[in-house]
Amino acid sequence: MIEEYQIRVLPQVAYSEANIAQYLIEEKGLDAQSLTHVRVLRHSIDARQRTIYVNLKVRAYINEMPQEDEFTHTDYPDVSEKTSVIVVGEGPGGLFAALRLIELGFKPVILERGKDVHSRKVDMAQISRTQEVNPESNYSFGEGGAGAYSDGKLYTRSKKRGSVEKILNVFCQHGAPLSILADAHPHIGTDKLPRVIENMRNTILKSGGEVHFQTKMTGFQLEQNRIVGVEAVHLQTNAEEVYRGPVILATGHSARDVYRYLDRTGVEIEAKGIAAGVRLEHPSQLIDRIQYHNKAGRGEYLPAAEYSFVTQVKGRGVYSFCMCPGGFVIPAATGPEQIVVNGMSPSNRGTAWSNSGMVVEISPEDVGTKDLPLVPQTGKDDDHDSDALKVMLFQEQLERMCWQQGNRKQTAPAQRMADFVNGRLSYDLPKSSYSPGLISSPLHFWLPPFIGERLQEGFKFFGKHAHGFLTNDAALIAVETRTSAPVRIIRDRETLQHIRVKGLFPCGEGAGYAGGIASAGIDGERSADSCAAYMKAL
Repeated sequence: MIEEYQIRVLPQVAYSEANIAQYLIEEKGLDAQSLTHVRVLRHSIDARQRTIYVNLKVRAYINEMPQEDEFTHTDYPDVSEKTSVIVVGEGPGGLFAALRLIELGFKPVILERGKDVHSRKVDMAQISRTQEVNPESNYSFGEGGAGAYSDGKLYTRSKKRGSVEKILNVFCQHGAPLSILADAHPHIGTDKLPRVIENMRNTILKSGGEVHFQTKMTGFQLEQNRIVGVEAVHLQTNAEEVYRGPVILATGHSARDVYRYLDRTGVEIEAKGIAAGVRLEHPSQLIDRIQYHNKAGRGEYLPAAEYSFVTQVKGRGVYSFCMCPGGFVIPAATGPEQIVVNGMSPSNRGTAWSNSGMVVEISPEDVGTKDLPLVPQTGKDDDHDSDALKVMLFQEQLERMCWQQGNRKQTAPAQRMADFVNGRLSYDLPKSSYSPGLISSPLHFWLPPFIGERLQEGFKFFGKHAHGFLTNDAALIAVETRTSAPVRIIRDRETLQHIRVKGLFPCGEGAGYAGGIASAGIDGERSADSCAAYMKAL
């Protein structure tokens, strides 16, 4: 017999299945000899009051053991002889598109400009050692995309058609911890996610798909507004290559050369709003004390605390973004003359720091005005860029300004939080997880007032609602700009095809239709479904 229960228990009870089983025996009157197994189906923490509770949905197995797997398996047939579909980019959108294509009986051919997920680590480590960024292999470019080494959070509010449960189950099938199926805010961790991504790639290869690393798309092959293939170059050999088939374009939010190519060749795109600001880093113990309403912090049985803040200042949203409890701040630039920061957490969320993006909403209409002027860079590509790229140009401008303030290296300009709010220079800085190093800088002076003044007011508001949050023990690290794509590649709502170029399926975060690993995965599957329907109709 199987029974399911909704229970509300103390953290020490929820900490282990043995403790949960004992609770069911004592509180629900189950027989200790008959209760053979307990499985947690849902898990969420309620920290609104001083006494912290954990809400659980549990399944109790009585006089029997579980016969079913904890996750749903997906079958991947042999597609080595099937029709090819080109997938450009092997981030979450591209990976899930490729796996879904295999389910549907098509052969995915993945082109990835970066290196495999493990080789990337060497180039990322070099950033701290040499202060230089490899423009083809970094925290954004390479197998797994920007999500592989920038946290692995799987929570999404996406309302798009598609199942986040399917995405989570595929991850579990490839080695992700089963806890992601139960957690309210599932998270794999940057230490575990690369292995999962490698397993997904191996599934693609075993099924007859292809994965080509260090292979950079350089252009489309078009016949009468229909895409029939792509041109590419192998970055190691400089060999020019051609791949034939329809295209799922999943190049991520930082492939600016792709946006420029689309703009230059007349493929319809439009400017899209972003959010920009800083990465705010607190001691994790401080955040634990605030969020758990306890001077002792989280104690033995609770995870590192999360937070989520949002307010409106002068008609624009100011909010926390990609909060990483017990994590690191990382250098996320993708080219020269840039400083970009992001955050990540290992699976145990066990570092001494907690960080979050703190960003201000920016619409395309804001850019190019007196509030956010665009200053052309001599000798740069932006002399020929259209209005559709103006938000991207603003990103580039802000990242370059940050690089100049960071001594033209990857040492990030930073300021203590209360000093920033009060317009004071920080004469020293707190210890930080940011490995290339910090340099004290008056962010309140050089950040555009459109951003800086709104952040100041937002921090005052957040400090009133979370006592101790506004503190000089926290540091603002500049600059966070890659919150989402600055461009949308316009596609048909129903077919998910580009509005004019047939056989082109813009996909995921880089196309402007997703905002994280899970939503990109969902969009990847939807793009594969639409591409399959297109192929069958030919």
